[in-house]
Amino acid sequence: MKPPLKNNGSDDFQTPKEALFPLIPYLKKDWTIWECASGENRLVNGLKEFGFNVIGTDIKQGYDFLTWQPEHYDCIITNPPYSLKQEFLKRCYKIGKPFALLLPLTTFETGKRQQYFKKYGVQVIFFDKRINFFTPSGNGSGSWFASAWFTNNLDLKYDLNFTELINPKQKKLIM
Repeated sequence: MKPPLKNNGSDDFQTPKEALFPLIPYLKKDWTIWECASGENRLVNGLKEFGFNVIGTDIKQGYDFLTWQPEHYDCIITNPPYSLKQEFLKRCYKIGKPFALLLPLTTFETGKRQQYFKKYGVQVIFFDKRINFFTPSGNGSGSWFASAWFTNNLDLKYDLNFTELINPKQKKLIM
């Protein structure tokens, strides 16, 4: 099997709930969060464990984020298919609600995405290590690429935030 995103590999990276830990302090408890590329619901379930109301949808269920949205929600949090990262960013900025997209650091590389960041702003949460995604084989594996939360309108402390992947229930986040 070819590695995901290399040599036309899969976009199927299921995100462990640990990736949510740096976001929790910036999410309002009364928000309804839309996880619009929910896959196996790992982020949906993680957000619910922290007490958030979550709507989970996925294109595999017939809900295409690029053309559909629920009637009511306050924030978008997802790990989108990386082959569609530009389309997801464009749609999130067009919708205008707070969002956090878990994206590879290569997201900074293109002029078009840089134009979005210049026009609309971006705040980023960088991790101290790579995310251990669950892959199509069902196994977690050390990722061969670095990722970060690309956010807008979450009112982070800084534009560039550096954090450890730790559980906020166990230890205060270092930001």
